[in-house]
Amino acid sequence: MTAFGKLFRTTAFRLTLVYLLLFALFAASLLGYFAWNTRRLITDQITATVGEEIGLLTGVFNRRGLRGLVFAIENRALRPGSNLYLVTTPAGLAVAGNVGSLQPGVMETTGWSETEYRRLDEQDKTDHLALVNVTELSNGFRLLIGRDLEERHRIFGVVASAAQWSLLIVVILGLGGGIFVARRVLHRIDAMTGTTQRIMAGDLGGRLPVGRSGDELDRLAENLNAMLERIEALMNGLKEVSDNIAHDLKTPLTRLRNRAEQALANSGEGNYRAALEQTIEESDGLIRTFNALLMIARAESGQARDNMADFDAADVAQGIHELYEPLAEDNGLRLSVRSEPAPVHGNRELISQALANLVENAIKYGQPKAAAQPLGADATAADKTILIEARRDGDRIILAVTDHGCGIPEPNRKHAVERFVRLETSRTLPGSGLGLSLASAVATLHGGDLTLDDAHPGLRATLSIPARNGEGLAAPTPDVQQIGA
Repeated sequence: MTAFGKLFRTTAFRLTLVYLLLFALFAASLLGYFAWNTRRLITDQITATVGEEIGLLTGVFNRRGLRGLVFAIENRALRPGSNLYLVTTPAGLAVAGNVGSLQPGVMETTGWSETEYRRLDEQDKTDHLALVNVTELSNGFRLLIGRDLEERHRIFGVVASAAQWSLLIVVILGLGGGIFVARRVLHRIDAMTGTTQRIMAGDLGGRLPVGRSGDELDRLAENLNAMLERIEALMNGLKEVSDNIAHDLKTPLTRLRNRAEQALANSGEGNYRAALEQTIEESDGLIRTFNALLMIARAESGQARDNMADFDAADVAQGIHELYEPLAEDNGLRLSVRSEPAPVHGNRELISQALANLVENAIKYGQPKAAAQPLGADATAADKTILIEARRDGDRIILAVTDHGCGIPEPNRKHAVERFVRLETSRTLPGSGLGLSLASAVATLHGGDLTLDDAHPGLRATLSIPARNGEGLAAPTPDVQQIGA
């Protein structure tokens, strides 16, 4: 398709043509109304002038008779730009006046009419148009008085010419403006099309150009860019998950195979039983990893929004405290909770899982820095405390877990929420590196965020999600079985 073909097929150009047609019709109607009123005004003026003349000359005829009427008409006919005058006998013979010829039958009918005529004193043989009035006098005489319509025709011609030029200018400017607007819009659409083609070719980093006008195309480009950023993040996440699954799950699968092979090589019921137990334990770890991946996928895709309800986040915090208090004591730590009414609308299962993951991380990595593993005697009770908080802060609900362990260095905090990331390089502690990823996905699902801050010492992990009015909270539901972080 040619450039002009694309231009003429654009919506902007078609809309311009529609508006141009409407404006041209409006302008033509306005000018036509003006011309019609101008014509009517001139006709009214002629009628009034001729009417006055009829009254005067009729009075002269009544007072002075035919001779006085003829004398008055001859005097008036000699004036420059005079009206048309004609007096005829009952037989139709001209007695006085300045009219040389009329259309047949004009003098036979009284009243107003438009007729072609010629003056007696004109050398031009061209007929002219006049508005005349024929009045019947006494004794059968008839008096014609009229006015040439050349002035009306000339003014109407001026208006018509102005209307034609005005419409021509409107059409030219309208088409020019339409082409300019359509080309500008087409240029922006072509730029968007080029970007989308590159994106479809695999370049997910492409973004639609956004101008400074803030018009509907800019708003569309901003929304599409936000969508593309989300798609790019999801695709990168999918790629990372695929790579991490291939890397992190290869080791436990290899161990499963080696143990099965070793059990076959070493016969005996005891060896078989030990191999099966280890296989079951390793399989449970794999199942927990896949369950965590599925929950992250549910949260990121928005599928979990179907199960949202009203509940109190303080109940969730209390439930997590009761569930993990024995585990904390086994690790030489003390788990405490500080809560107040915190009504929220969300997925209770996912929020419980996210908070549980934060608590598990705090138990695993929250041992005081002053004490090496196992826990040293010089650690104070405050250093051994892990605090769970649930409270309302303005229009936000805060779920926070604070420990006094080694914490996470600030440069690594953004990296820590990625899938399968474990900052413990030795990997001596159990886990899959999905706990913070799930917590971040749950926060995003609920319109909130996950922040990692320094607790001086230690780490403070905070889930911040929008609050909801506490009226009509749903009945609490049991906390789900937790998945290892």
